[in-house]
Amino acid sequence: MIHISSNFDSGNIEVLAANDPSAIRLNIKKDNNSDFYQWFHFRLSGGKNTPCTFAIENAGGAAYVQGWENYRVVASYDREHWFRIDSNYQDGILNFELNPEYDAVWFAYFAPFSLERHQDLLAEAQGSERANLLRLGATLDGRDLDLLHFTGDGETARKKIWCIARQHPGESMAEWWMEGFLSRIMDDTDPVVREIFRRADFYIVPNMNPDGSFRGHLRTNACGANLNREWLNPSMERSPEVFLVRQKMQATGVDFCLDVHGDEALAYNFIAGAEGTKSWNTDRARQLADFTKAYERICPDFQTKIGYPIAAEGTANMSMCTNWVAEEFKCLSMTLEMPFKDTELSPDEEQGWSPERCRHLGAAVIDAIWARFEDL
Repeated sequence: MIHISSNFDSGNIEVLAANDPSAIRLNIKKDNNSDFYQWFHFRLSGGKNTPCTFAIENAGGAAYVQGWENYRVVASYDREHWFRIDSNYQDGILNFELNPEYDAVWFAYFAPFSLERHQDLLAEAQGSERANLLRLGATLDGRDLDLLHFTGDGETARKKIWCIARQHPGESMAEWWMEGFLSRIMDDTDPVVREIFRRADFYIVPNMNPDGSFRGHLRTNACGANLNREWLNPSMERSPEVFLVRQKMQATGVDFCLDVHGDEALAYNFIAGAEGTKSWNTDRARQLADFTKAYERICPDFQTKIGYPIAAEGTANMSMCTNWVAEEFKCLSMTLEMPFKDTELSPDEEQGWSPERCRHLGAAVIDAIWARFEDL
């Protein structure tokens, strides 16, 4: 007999009916104290050699309905290799099917990055001679909010490079990106890394929202706060994650900031800048253009033609990280977006946009930083 469960790290599904493998009916649960939902992650047991058909019946009410267009569910037998399943969104329902090769198979909106893997990432990173693992404080659920500080060489003034990820917990590709990024800066044999560390420090928050990640949320923390709308006036009662990171930024200063995300609808990797901020000028516009062009040259999976509409002058939402940091520190501050779907420009039929490709994109940003280092 088949069974569906989601009582594990980042699990999210509600079973409406699972007595008939050919008509499994499901709903996605909302984030706590929020109407946001789209992330799902569940396990099917006892399905080996049994054709199974799934229907997520409340897909039409999800946060980003356009995200279902040309989307394919990811699945895995070993939770390491995630492959795509043909999916069909019609009349508000997401349908997909699989005849499992093994007794258990996991399904998700995107390849999950577990909190256990997050702990492994921190443990490995602190082994670097340059790294200090700093606990900034606690989340609302009592989890540690951690920052990795990688110190440069010498006593001269160094630039402060900040990278944060996963403000929106369902955007797990952001932490896969972080894994590739961190593996690169921990390589002391890399000549580009060595040169950057002669003149820069890195401040890295691999997971801004561990509570939402564990709870299986799409977009919010434990109390239902969208962290990327809390930067103007965060509080320890509602958004300690932002309060603590912002406090640390003010203590260190910021010369460059990249906030890593995923986008449900657009099937491209792209960067959004802080064009709508009051202090935006031609020099900042040139910095942004030069950096994104460098990233595009270095990594063919990144592109600059398609992205978000550019905000008009003075209309920026200052509660967002990129805009608040740009205005507060008068520096190059950006949001990197990756797709939940496959990429239009370089599709992969088996995996679509995948953890492996996220890691390569994360590693490649080091070369883009070095290419435009004097601008930071």
